[in-house]
Amino acid sequence: VPDLEKELVDLKCPSDADVSKLLEFYQNQSSLDSEKPFVLEKHISEIDRLFSSSSVEGIVQNLSADGSDFAKKQAEILFKMSPTSLKITFKQLQLGAALSLQDVLVMEYRLSQACMRGCDFYEGVRAVLVDRDQNPKWSPSTLDQVPDQLVDECFSSLAQKDLMFT
Repeated sequence: VPDLEKELVDLKCPSDADVSKLLEFYQNQSSLDSEKPFVLEKHISEIDRLFSSSSVEGIVQNLSADGSDFAKKQAEILFKMSPTSLKITFKQLQLGAALSLQDVLVMEYRLSQACMRGCDFYEGVRAVLVDRDQNPKWSPSTLDQVPDQLVDECFSSLAQKDLMFT
């Protein structure tokens, strides 16, 4: 996508035909890429087994109990992330699967606003980009400390500040 965007921007006085030709080229490339083997194919059964849970805590428990290298690596990745963001993302994926595109966009907007009101986004930026210590101090710091009410509030209507489509 970044290459396509760059090439579209670089077109000098593009005609409809120029744009169509470029889009067709990238469409053909994506078809070629679809013939490549799926890189996670060998882990599909593990992914299904380990990530089939009704909660993030259940997923972490599955990963910890499994003990395989794959499970250990996934748990290590999750433990670096904001517990609040993990719970929000989990609920987002569950709800979003059943929503229309418009409703998903409204939900995503609400979540973006909620994350900006919280402190973990800023803490992540501090740890990665400002101080570069790669050691964020999440608040709350563990999954069990994240109240369901906090997560639910992130999905609440913003009333007149909600995303509107005309």
